[in-house]
Amino acid sequence: ENISDFSLNITDCTQVVVPEEVFFTVAAAGILENLLILIAVIRNKNLHLPMYFFICSLAISDMLGSLYKTLENIFIILCKMGYLTRHGDFEKKLDDAMDSMFILSLLGSIFSLLAIAADRYITIFYALRYHNIMTLRRALVILAIIWAFCAGSSIAIALFSYEAATVIPFTILFPLMMFFILCLYVHMFLLARSHAKKIASLPSSTVHHRTNTKGAITLTIFLGVFLCCWAPFVLHILLARFCPHNPYCACYMSIFHVNGTLIMCNAVINPMIFAFRSPELRSTFKKMFYCSR
Repeated sequence: ENISDFSLNITDCTQVVVPEEVFFTVAAAGILENLLILIAVIRNKNLHLPMYFFICSLAISDMLGSLYKTLENIFIILCKMGYLTRHGDFEKKLDDAMDSMFILSLLGSIFSLLAIAADRYITIFYALRYHNIMTLRRALVILAIIWAFCAGSSIAIALFSYEAATVIPFTILFPLMMFFILCLYVHMFLLARSHAKKIASLPSSTVHHRTNTKGAITLTIFLGVFLCCWAPFVLHILLARFCPHNPYCACYMSIFHVNGTLIMCNAVINPMIFAFRSPELRSTFKKMFYCSR
């Protein structure tokens, strides 16, 4: 709030305010859609596979992001109504808890996407040994390690968010992980091109190759949506920490509400990609809706 008030004095850019109704509507849609993904995977035993467990991990991260923005807006409304103060001890602890939830959502999304990318890589280039390499137990262990690390990191970053030594590694982690996934992708598609003829010559491998390629394309869409929705907010964090007094930085920070809305849009778009790209999920959704009727 202090940065926003200061930015009004050094720039002509007016603050872009998103109505609270829009926040709550988009957040509720994101929570409900990702909850449907979790229920569909739990109910359909055919979806009890490592790939879908990683997708569930991404859905949980999206739910946390939507829940964070919902609680933050409720907190702001209560402050405006006078039920809460902005600088009390309880409010500070509550703010730290919400910041920790936000960081947990971001880190969970990054590492879930990394796990999905690694799973696609193994599926394409180690197809015959995939079930030996990526067992269900091993996938659960990977997810447990990911969420334990993300939970510990989110608490540490939230408690020491005012230290530059904490902000810098956090903001560097985002482009670093995206660069690593991008390198994995380039390597994946280069090898895919060189092995395309060999795979096509094998009996009944064309369908399998098309399925793996479709999975890689789906992951590409995930990454593109994730970057478009989260990168503006991460840039906002960098600018707020390192150049809050610059008029150009302050002008960019005036669209803070828009960047927050993009985060929640990511939680709404991902389940649509799941449903559109996965026939198994589509059939599960149909069965769920027909049974409810």
